[in-house]
Amino acid sequence: MTFAAPSPQPAPSPVVVPEIPFDAATDFLTYSADMNFGEVLGVAINSKNRLVVLNHPGSATQGPLYGNASTELLEFDLATGRFVREIGKKVYGLGYGHAIRFDRHDNLWVVDKGTNTAVRFNPEGYVTMNLGRRPEGPDDPEESWFHGRGGPPPPPAQDGYFRGPTDIAFDADDNIYISDGYTNARVAKYDKRGAWVTSWGTRGSGGPHADQNPGQFNTPHNIAVDRSNNVYVADRNNRRIQVFDADGTFRRFIFLNAVYDKTRHPVLGNLAASPPDETQPWTLCITGGATQYLYTSDSEPGRIYKMTLDGRILGTMGISGRDVKQFNWIHSLACPTDDTLYVADMNNWRIQKLTLHSPTR
Repeated sequence: MTFAAPSPQPAPSPVVVPEIPFDAATDFLTYSADMNFGEVLGVAINSKNRLVVLNHPGSATQGPLYGNASTELLEFDLATGRFVREIGKKVYGLGYGHAIRFDRHDNLWVVDKGTNTAVRFNPEGYVTMNLGRRPEGPDDPEESWFHGRGGPPPPPAQDGYFRGPTDIAFDADDNIYISDGYTNARVAKYDKRGAWVTSWGTRGSGGPHADQNPGQFNTPHNIAVDRSNNVYVADRNNRRIQVFDADGTFRRFIFLNAVYDKTRHPVLGNLAASPPDETQPWTLCITGGATQYLYTSDSEPGRIYKMTLDGRILGTMGISGRDVKQFNWIHSLACPTDDTLYVADMNNWRIQKLTLHSPTR
């Protein structure tokens, strides 16, 4: 499609926002000691109060992939916290699951970065749709290129194929939006039957202050759709959220520009010489109440942000670290109510449940 966009607005100056008080729990799920979590990349909740964890366990399951295949889908009953079942055993499309989401019909979707697929499971646990196609070879030269290990850049994106997809979202008409992703750097749109509709976006920079080049992405890492069918894309490495209409026309930028301590050492990696004012949005979750709120998070300083849909930051929660109420690369958020969050705390190998003390309006 032809991408058209109005002139972008300048990035706003850093703002001081309140810290939202909250409680956190890390022991609300019950499972046996031989089911320890590894990296938890996703968390999703359906209408039946069932929570699914996208877990990367410590043993390979099936190949070939660039690295070991490692994906489990573990379902829990939130009323009791008890483990119920594993979904998707031996499914060909599961290799390195990157995100999970439930649609409004309680189908579970898994976006798999390793196999370049998006797979739909019905509530009974059967595969009912596959989008994309799993690569045949054991090594992926495009993955080597993306990580700077040499080789030619990948060819242009093709309709119906993914390269490193990251997340999935749905609009009011059950159209499907996939952030695609680490290599293709675009949004792919399908209708509810899995027929290709369109795509938009290319790889590119956000400029020196993340306020330029709308429609260009550098690792579109999460995607969400509000009730008005606006599409929100966490353009992670460009340090911004981009908002489009359902046809891909740019609407606005949203920035994580809350003031933070730039001298604090990150939980992983070196202290940056000149940290930017805008931090990297990794996750997106939009609540379903009368007034919708947007939750997002960054890797450093490791905070969760509660925002209005137009991008006003209402407050932040937490900071990077390894204690309860701290986070080590939040990779997914589930927000079943305005003031309850479930956090895939990836490098801490756990799910945290957060309860905000009081509504923040």
